[in-house]
Amino acid sequence: MASMTPVEVNTSAGTQLAPVNIGTRNSVLAQIQARAVERALKDAYPDRTYNICPVVVQGDRDKITPLQQLSQGENAKSLWTGELESMLESGDLDIIVHCLKDMPTQLPDHLEIGAILEREDARDALLISPRLPKETTLATLPHGATIGTSSVRRAATLRKLFPHLTFADLRGNVGTRLAKLDAEDSPYSAIILAAAGLKRMGLDSRISQYLSSTSGGMLHAVGQGALGIEIRKNDEGMKEMMSKIRCERTTRACSAERALLRTLEGGCSVPIGVETSWQGGKGLAIGVQPAKDYDKHGNAVEEDEPDVNDQELVLRALVVSVDGKESVEYEATRKVRSAEEAEEMGRDVAKILIEKGADKILEKINVEKQWAAKKQLEELKAKSGTS
Repeated sequence: MASMTPVEVNTSAGTQLAPVNIGTRNSVLAQIQARAVERALKDAYPDRTYNICPVVVQGDRDKITPLQQLSQGENAKSLWTGELESMLESGDLDIIVHCLKDMPTQLPDHLEIGAILEREDARDALLISPRLPKETTLATLPHGATIGTSSVRRAATLRKLFPHLTFADLRGNVGTRLAKLDAEDSPYSAIILAAAGLKRMGLDSRISQYLSSTSGGMLHAVGQGALGIEIRKNDEGMKEMMSKIRCERTTRACSAERALLRTLEGGCSVPIGVETSWQGGKGLAIGVQPAKDYDKHGNAVEEDEPDVNDQELVLRALVVSVDGKESVEYEATRKVRSAEEAEEMGRDVAKILIEKGADKILEKINVEKQWAAKKQLEELKAKSGTS
C-alpha cells in the first residue's frame, strides 16, 4: 500500500475554500515540481490553502528490477502513477503533479489531464565523470566508455549513433545517480539525465553537453520537461483553477507528441524519441516553450515571440530498434491552432512512421520483451525450485 505523509484534509462540502491536496511522488525532484505548481496556483488563487502530499509509489520502491522487467503487463507507466491515481479517484487528493513523460497516454476513465504547465528545457543532458575532462562530449568519449542509463530510448539511440560506446542500467533518483557517477570505483564514464530535472534542482552546472538533433543527434522523450496535472473529469472547480495556470504553447507541442506515442502504442520502455519546436519567430529553438535561443552557456535568451497561432509546430520523431541497427525518422511542420489539431498532426506523423516500417521495429521489440520476461520468470522458478 502507498505510504503518505499525514495532512489535514477538509472534505466538508459546505466549505468553499477547502485545502487543495496536491499528490506527488516522494523524491526530492518530484516535491520541487509539486512546489512549483503550488506557487503557480497560489499566484492565481491566493485565497486558497494547499497541502503537498508525497506518496511512495511502486516504481520508486523497487530499485532492483530493471525497468524493462518492471514494465511488463497492462501499462508500463502505472508504476509511477497507479497508486496516486487511486487516491485521486477516492478524493484523498485533488490533483496529482506528474512529469508528463511518466504519464500513460491512456488515462483511467474518470481522470484527465487538467493542465500542462510551461515547459522547462526538454533536452537530454550528458554528465561526465569527474575523472574525464569537463569539455568531453558524446563524440569524444573514449572507445568502450560506459554510459549509465535506465532508458531504452537513450541507449538505443546512442547505439545507433555511437556504436563504440557501452551501456549499463542505472536506477535511482538524481542524487543517487550522480553519486554513482562520482564514486571512485564507478563503472560509468558518463550518465544521461533530463536537463529539466537538473535545472529544477539547481544542478545544471554538472551538464557537459545539452543533447538534441543538432548536438549529439539525440531526441528526447515524449512530454519531457513538462509538468502534467491530473484531475478528476467531473471536478469542475479544479478544471477552473487549472485553466489559469496552463500553457497553450506547451499543451499543443506535448499533445502532438503524446498523440504520436499513443498511435504507435509505445510504452515506457519503447525507443521513441521526439523533438518539437516552433518556427516563424526570430529563430528555431528546440525543446523549450516558448521558443527561445540559447547562449553559449546553454541559458535561454529571452525574446518576444509572435503569437503561437502565427507560428508553425515542427515535430521530428525517431523510432529505433534496441540494438540501434534499424531506425525510422520523420519530420513535419504544420500550423496547429488548437490541442486537437496538434493531436491530429501527431497521429499523421505516426502513420507515416508506420508506413516507413516503425511498426515492424516496435513489434520485434515487443516480442523480445515478452521473451526476456518469460526467460526471467523461468529462471526465478528454477531458483525457487532448487532452494
